Amino acid sequence: MDTSLSLDRAAGPAAAKTIRVADDRAMLKAAAELTRQLSAPKPGIYWADLLASAVIGYGALVAAVLVQSAGWAAVLAVVAMLALYRAMSFIHEVSHMKHASLPGFRGAWDVLVGVPMLIPSFMYEGVHNLHHAKTRYGTAEDPEYLPLALMKPWTLPVFIIVSALAPVALIVRYAVLAPLSLLMPGLRRVVVERYSALAINPHFRRRAPEGAAARYWVKVEAAASLWAVSLVAMAATGVLSGKAVLVILAMASGVAVVNQVRTLVAHLWENEGEAMSVTAQYLDTVNVPPPALLPMLWAPVGLRYHALHHLLPSVPYHALGEAHRRLSAMLEADSPYHRASYSGLPTLVAKIGRSTMVRR
Repeated sequence: MDTSLSLDRAAGPAAAKTIRVADDRAMLKAAAELTRQLSAPKPGIYWADLLASAVIGYGALVAAVLVQSAGWAAVLAVVAMLALYRAMSFIHEVSHMKHASLPGFRGAWDVLVGVPMLIPSFMYEGVHNLHHAKTRYGTAEDPEYLPLALMKPWTLPVFIIVSALAPVALIVRYAVLAPLSLLMPGLRRVVVERYSALAINPHFRRRAPEGAAARYWVKVEAAASLWAVSLVAMAATGVLSGKAVLVILAMASGVAVVNQVRTLVAHLWENEGEAMSVTAQYLDTVNVPPPALLPMLWAPVGLRYHALHHLLPSVPYHALGEAHRRLSAMLEADSPYHRASYSGLPTLVAKIGRSTMVRR
């Protein structure tokens, strides 16, 4: 779903800012050499992690609906939210992996998570890779970038709050727009271009898929549409109780809000305009390494090493911690590598908040 907002930028020509940093060749060379043996995904870890997250998440969700105590229902809903958020975060890995290296994983993820949560894999595949293109990152052609640090202060809370509506928007997209678009070619074009990508750039328009990608898209979208229509029908006829509907929507909104907070602090959002060097892209991105513990919850499946991921996008999530340890030990204290690491969420939110307060 295109979750983008038309947020106002800080007024005046001085608001524009382009980060110009020359590439640090020592850091790039060390990153390539020290992590060569870490690029192979381990199927056992992927499958066990995904299955455990899904089982815990759906189990806790069902328990939250059935339990009589409001307190326990709230606790179980939070457990479901965190576990299913972790399961949903595998869409990032799916968008990067070579499917031959993990046969069947994308299909299983779509069956277990993508379709039930109405975020099938095609909403990220073919989109997220553009965010990693050297000439696109931080520009108007980047689907996952907005210069939030250069915008007005009120845009940050709006950016977070509006994400709570994502579950309703996804139901409308799949239960209403998808079926109608089969009858209306003009609407179909809009649905594909604007409502089929997990993007935050309001100007991004995705291209229609071709070949095998198009065939897979049709099958998974049809399944998601049928599921969305079924959910609406079950809610309307009372098959799903009012409590069940509220718990499911609250859980899904919680996932969307937590993910939007993570998105807010995944970058410094300080670039606007020209393409950036790889080092500049790295420094505009964020690592939240140990000893911080909470990033395991709000930035799961390797997302706590987001800057390192931009440096080494082919390294699987389970190897990013080891890659970070090797690079931290190898590189000198004055290396730009260390400058992308932050202590935690409050520090990052405060940093971006201060940036919006500065008059440029």
